[in-house]
Amino acid sequence: MIRVTDTDGDRAAWTFAADPGAVRVARRAVRDQLRLWDLDRVGDLTALLVSELVTNALRHATGPIDVRLVRPRGLAGVLLVEVSDPLPDPPRPSPARPDDEGGRGLRLLDSASRRWGTRPGAAGKTVWFELTVPD
Repeated sequence: MIRVTDTDGDRAAWTFAADPGAVRVARRAVRDQLRLWDLDRVGDLTALLVSELVTNALRHATGPIDVRLVRPRGLAGVLLVEVSDPLPDPPRPSPARPDDEGGRGLRLLDSASRRWGTRPGAAGKTVWFELTVPD
């Protein structure tokens, strides 16, 4: 996993209330930031994965949801995304039948990201993923 500090690259961060509208606002914020960084080519995928993680946080946790994007300095072609919530339990993949509405978010994250994981925080957990940003 890439470990970054606040001075290790470009970053953007937001905190969203535990409200269903947070998913839409988070997607828009992520797309807008990636457009500013000239990373439109991964905007849709990043927004999709962030919306899955924010939705999971809304379903299972209460309290604020933090989203952070980092372009690590010295690691061209990598975007790090973190979604944090106050629930300490790591997410677990759940089986999804073909007609189920949910249960695919972590599988999507696993197949679409370069790698992903979780780590405990002072007040909850962070789910992170890395995307390869094509030239």
